Amino acid sequence: MTRNFTPLPGAGTGVGIRILGPVEAYGNGAAHRPRGPKVRKLLALLAVRAHDVVDVDTVVEELWDGAAPASAVSTVRTHVYHLRQELAQELGVPDVHCVISTEGTGYSLRTAPGMLDVEEFTRLYGQGRSALHDGKYDMALDRLDAALALWRGRTLADVARGRVLAAHATRIEELQSRANELRIEAAMRLGRHRELVPELHRLIAIDPLNEWLHARLIDALHRCGRRGAALSAFHQVRSVLAEELGLEPCEDLLRLQRHILSGAAAS
Repeated sequence: MTRNFTPLPGAGTGVGIRILGPVEAYGNGAAHRPRGPKVRKLLALLAVRAHDVVDVDTVVEELWDGAAPASAVSTVRTHVYHLRQELAQELGVPDVHCVISTEGTGYSLRTAPGMLDVEEFTRLYGQGRSALHDGKYDMALDRLDAALALWRGRTLADVARGRVLAAHATRIEELQSRANELRIEAAMRLGRHRELVPELHRLIAIDPLNEWLHARLIDALHRCGRRGAALSAFHQVRSVLAEELGLEPCEDLLRLQRHILSGAAAS
C-alpha cells in the first residue's frame, strides 16, 4: 500500500524507514508498506540492524524461526529482489542497491541521517536525558516530547517477531519506557503536575504493575492539592499488587502514603 507522506523537518534525502509502529518505507513524498509478510519482516530486520551487515543465516533464522526449507537461501535472495523492486517502483528510488546493499555475507540497509525513525528517537532521547541531567528541564521536555512523538504504536506492529526481532523490539521498547519516565521527571521539575495526571493514568492503564508510575501519579495528585484522590490511587495500586503478585507496595509508595497521611505539604 502506497500513500502520500511528508517527512519530518531536518530529515535527510533518499529512502526512510519507520518501525516505531507499522513498518513502512518512504521517500519522494510517498510512503509504502511492503506487501508480503516475509518481505516486511526482512525490511524490519535490516532496519533494526541498520548500517550493519545482516548475514544470510540470521535472515533465514528470523524468517522461518528454525524451520527453514532447503530452498531458504535462494528464497531470501528472491525476497531481497522483491523488496528492492517495491522500493524502486512505489517510491521512485533510482538506485535501490545503495539503500539495500549486498555484502559478502549478507545484506545491509543504508539510510541517510534522520531517515530511520528509531535512530532519530535514540538521538532525541539522548539529548533529552543529557538536558535533564544538566538541569535544563525545558529543553529536556522538548527533546523527549519530540522523541516520543515518533511512535505510532507498538514497535514492528504489523510484523510477526521471531527470536531476533523480538530481542531488538524489547530493547527499543525499554528505551521508550525510559523516555516516558524522563519526560515525566522533567515535567514534574517544571511544576506541571496537573498536566501529568491524565498522562499518568494513560500510562498506568498500559502498564498497571509499574510502581514507579503509580508513585508519580500519587505525588502529582498530592501536589495538585488532591489528597483524597492521591490516597485513593495508593489503595488502588496496593490492591492491584496484592491481587496480581501477592506483594505489598514498594518503599517509595509507602513513603508517599505516610507523607500524605501526616498532613505535610507537598514539597
